[in-house]
Amino acid sequence: MKGMQIATNLPREVAQSLAHAEFWIPRFVRVAVILTGAWLATAIARRLLARMRSYATRAIDRHHDISAEDLEKRATTVASGLTKIIGTVVWLVAIVMALNELTFNVEPLLAGLGVAGLALGLGAQALIKDWIGGVLILVEDQIRIGDSVIINGISGAVEEINLRTTMLRGENGAVHFIPNGSINSISNMTREYAYAMLETTLAHAADGDEALALISQAASEAIQNTQFKDWVLGKMEILSMDRLAMRGITIRARIKTVPGKQGLVARDWNRRAKLSLEQAKIPFPPATT
Repeated sequence: MKGMQIATNLPREVAQSLAHAEFWIPRFVRVAVILTGAWLATAIARRLLARMRSYATRAIDRHHDISAEDLEKRATTVASGLTKIIGTVVWLVAIVMALNELTFNVEPLLAGLGVAGLALGLGAQALIKDWIGGVLILVEDQIRIGDSVIINGISGAVEEINLRTTMLRGENGAVHFIPNGSINSISNMTREYAYAMLETTLAHAADGDEALALISQAASEAIQNTQFKDWVLGKMEILSMDRLAMRGITIRARIKTVPGKQGLVARDWNRRAKLSLEQAKIPFPPATT
């Protein structure tokens, strides 16, 4: 009785403040629970996707005869894309639920989003094109994180594949962001195998057979290098005298390597071939001025 009497004797402003507190505190608690639940859901999804990578690699391996490194790249790319999609959906739902708990009327908001989405679809076709391009890149397994690629003439290593952009890291450290919808051509140099290439131009007076023998010997020495022993997948292939030009004859050859290592093998092979040709005094075309 005394407590009720004290409550009734409270000033009107204090009573209203207590009523507001009793109304808002549970709602703020529910909002906190919703946001915590969204954070937990994304964290659990991230952990589950990380654990499912082993199952994904086995499933991919049953349908594709690819190396363990390629399997790891594919699993990393798919897991990264799914994590971003799941996180976006979960947080959108959580934000709508939180706004509803804070007494915001979300129905007009959702209706407005529908209208805005239609307007966005008409006015932001490039953005939608980028998203569709990103989904197709993931589904068709065109590139993977860690691949060395050339996209629209820009070379680099793939660091991220997002729904809107693909991020490449160039040899000089520059980061290139390429909208997925604008990708017209992709050259992937890290799929299944690659080729270390040699191309040189000799003078017309040069002994072509001797030059080919020296280039072949340089290739054998490069292949026997312990650093490259596990990277070479086949013997050198001479593509012979590919072109007779005004300046001289062009010789091209190649060695099959594991993907991503062709550059290192090619540099060592080119160095050895140049030294051998110079020591044998095989003439090169005169320098142009």
